[in-house]
Amino acid sequence: MTFNLRSIKQRMRHQRPKMRRFLTKLEKRNPKQLDQIVEGVGKTVWKEINCLACANCCKTMTPTYTQKDMRRIANHLDMSVAAFKQKWLYKDKSGDWMNVKQPCQFLLKDNTCSIYAVRPRDCSGFPYLTIKMVDYVHVHKQNVEYCPATFTMVEKIEKLWKEKLSSKKYP
Repeated sequence: MTFNLRSIKQRMRHQRPKMRRFLTKLEKRNPKQLDQIVEGVGKTVWKEINCLACANCCKTMTPTYTQKDMRRIANHLDMSVAAFKQKWLYKDKSGDWMNVKQPCQFLLKDNTCSIYAVRPRDCSGFPYLTIKMVDYVHVHKQNVEYCPATFTMVEKIEKLWKEKLSSKKYP
């Protein structure tokens, strides 16, 4: 399948409310079978999605930087942690360290990351398709708006879930 970012973004805009409702239903039901479904779907998503063609996460979102992230990145940039914070980060209302600007200061013109080898933990895990879905439905409800991989995963899960329900395999 060919990756068509424009088409996916249009579907994301139009179907976001529907996807969020679906995820809310899953969150309330907390079905044990969900992680089994997601495991298979996650593998197929990456055959369809090209993150470097998109980089929407880097353009529209900011990771939360842990102390460990800040030390590792500051060291990589040959800066003190204090200088790194002063130049690139701010502390939000909840006490989390976030990027001062968007798109991310480390995003290059070709949608690659200038600090990829030492990027924040939030970035390396994003979009969290390989973790237990039942624990991260709330995160996917947010990310379905920004991330084509998350959106595609939820589309596929919804389709499979409806098939399973209609065949009475899953309660």
